[in-house]
Amino acid sequence: MDRKDDGVYRAGFACFVGRPNAGKSTLTNAIIGQKIAITSNKPQTTRHIIRGILHRPDAQLVLVDTPGLHRPRTLLGERLNDLVRETWSETDVIGVCFPADEPIGRGDRFISAEVGELKAKVIAVVTKVDLVNPQTLAQRLLTVSQLYDFAEIIPVSAVSGHQVENLIDAIVRHMPESPQLYPDDIITDEPEQVLIGELVREAALEGVREELPHSIAVIVEEMQVEGKLTKIFADIYVERDSQKSIVIGSRGARLKEVGSKARVQIEKLLGTKVYLDLHVRVAKEWQRDPKQLRKLGF
Repeated sequence: MDRKDDGVYRAGFACFVGRPNAGKSTLTNAIIGQKIAITSNKPQTTRHIIRGILHRPDAQLVLVDTPGLHRPRTLLGERLNDLVRETWSETDVIGVCFPADEPIGRGDRFISAEVGELKAKVIAVVTKVDLVNPQTLAQRLLTVSQLYDFAEIIPVSAVSGHQVENLIDAIVRHMPESPQLYPDDIITDEPEQVLIGELVREAALEGVREELPHSIAVIVEEMQVEGKLTKIFADIYVERDSQKSIVIGSRGARLKEVGSKARVQIEKLLGTKVYLDLHVRVAKEWQRDPKQLRKLGF
């Protein structure tokens, strides 16, 4: 199907949903063309709703990135689920992501049923098609088509770019007629500090043992611009002393590595040289404590 070349300008909000690790953030980044949502191979790494904005001559597409819906075990988990549902109810188009390299499971059925209740147009997106052979893909597409009456079903690979343009066209087709929602020069409406905090958290998550993914939070305490240098002071919060020593590493080696990885990404984001000062702090059991959750921005 082609774009609607009917001279109508369309604008609206869309989001990708799916069980954790279905490829939602990677797809968001591929569409916006910049790294705006953090990606990690650990499930449930997306915590903040980061919007990316795609500008086209005929449309403006505002992508909302949500955490994966999951069965909550902590207060943080419950808040994340509430956040997801709230976002879903405010979007025009929802893309439900199904990874091609994994069979359809209970989680996929649960999510398809949940979005079926909403007023948004619902599209199925079969992700990671570069990882499977044509027979497996055909089987996945058939199973997906039986889950729910999707407006469209589109197989894509965010990594190779396969069909990403077609997916964008499909989303835009189902957007309402509307004037622009954001000015031309904006690609995300998240404050820089949140994005910087996310880049630090992504670097801190890399290569740590399985027990840490949910225990790390980052707060950017201060930013100072001095000529062509931006000084950033940030705290990495964990829940226990044992986690603190994992993040710092032997003689501070791991923290140093986190700092240099994050700095490269932050310099790309800001377009300036960056001095990054990181400290690791313990906030006991912060995921279960309403006061600490508020302080850490949840």
